[in-house]
Amino acid sequence: MTVFVTGAAGFIGYHMCEALLARGDSVIGIDNLNDYYDVALKKARLARLQQHGEFKFVLADICDGDALNRAVGKARDVRAVLHLAAQAGVRYSLINPSAYVNTNIVGQLNILEMCRRLPNLAHAVYASSSSVYGGSSVLPFTESDSVNSPVSLYAASKKADELMGHVYAHLYGIPMTGLRFFTVYGPWGRPDMAAYIFARAIFSGEPIKIFNNGDMRRDFTYVDDVVRGVLAVLDAPPSSAGGSAPHRLYNMGNNRSEPLLRYVELLEKAIGRRAEKELAPMQPGDVKETYADIEAIRRDHGFEPKTSIDEGIPRFIAWYREYHGV
Repeated sequence: MTVFVTGAAGFIGYHMCEALLARGDSVIGIDNLNDYYDVALKKARLARLQQHGEFKFVLADICDGDALNRAVGKARDVRAVLHLAAQAGVRYSLINPSAYVNTNIVGQLNILEMCRRLPNLAHAVYASSSSVYGGSSVLPFTESDSVNSPVSLYAASKKADELMGHVYAHLYGIPMTGLRFFTVYGPWGRPDMAAYIFARAIFSGEPIKIFNNGDMRRDFTYVDDVVRGVLAVLDAPPSSAGGSAPHRLYNMGNNRSEPLLRYVELLEKAIGRRAEKELAPMQPGDVKETYADIEAIRRDHGFEPKTSIDEGIPRFIAWYREYHGV
């Protein structure tokens, strides 16, 4: 089938395109290659995808509804949409809030409108985030928890995405699924994420900042597990049985909450150097702990994460060494 993937040159988007192409799907990938982080990394991912004959790349911004319509205008056989493009990052939302409204809300609306006009669309899957749970102290986070108290604009924009997805599923019968990703890491990862930031600093002999004085935990999810989970969800659109809208939300995490300092220890071990740690207070918009209850996605889609940070961190560092030549 033909799958339309937004954020195709991004971290998860790249891995999803690779997996879709490997199983024989055709992929139309769209990305604006913005400079939120190193564009060279995005282009390197894209160059690998463009070696596939069934991959078509469109340079465009999801905030441009006309560009989206042109991108799919000649591909009426699109059966699935995987919407991963977003303005990511919690701390950057304090610096450039308009980017989150434009990309995550206006962009989401444009994708939904595009979906409404695709005659053969069977399922649209979009990225949400564990950030929607805010500073909840009730662990693990489950999909039935209230998410009405976001602590960052990024989280608020993702909550808005979920509400908009439900509306379009209800009004137009579009099967839609939102995935709340929990701290995804791995090869080809984002330079603004902890694994990359810490690795770069340790290799360079520079100090790393440990926020909340190290008293933080995260549900770190390896990208290969995410890929398997997303494929399973994509292939099983929700129904409107019982009169409900064909819209579902799922956590996608590793189902383990790991201490941040243990994460750093594993990075040090894989790199072979000790990190110089600089303790710092909690940052505005950040949360102390995340922990995914994955019972719903396990029940409905057989999702079962297989990769612990003990395995995943060395794999990430092996890629980092190769990519950066260190």
